[in-house]
Amino acid sequence: MRIKKGFTLRRLCGQDTVMAQGTAAANFGLMLQLSEAAAWLWREAERQGDFTVESLAEALCEEYDITPAAALSDVADLTAQWQQVGVVDATSSAPRQ
Repeated sequence: MRIKKGFTLRRLCGQDTVMAQGTAAANFGLMLQLSEAAAWLWREAERQGDFTVESLAEALCEEYDITPAAALSDVADLTAQWQQVGVVDATSSAPRQ
């Protein structure tokens, strides 16, 4: 997976918010407000570039006190929501190593 071009995380009025810029804004009429952990995962997904549910879950376990099973479930739910609203692409542009 990969965050689509034109989507960025900004802090608005004390809330982490995903916003669309440029051509992405034309088709995206939402602003997504993220929890602290979801915003952390967004930044981690940006850092990784091409990411998987498993790679984000592993990073989440390293950062927070959470079991691998809970992390995997939470990340799977969150990335499914991101896919549903169209801010991530389920296909990656390069294979993970």
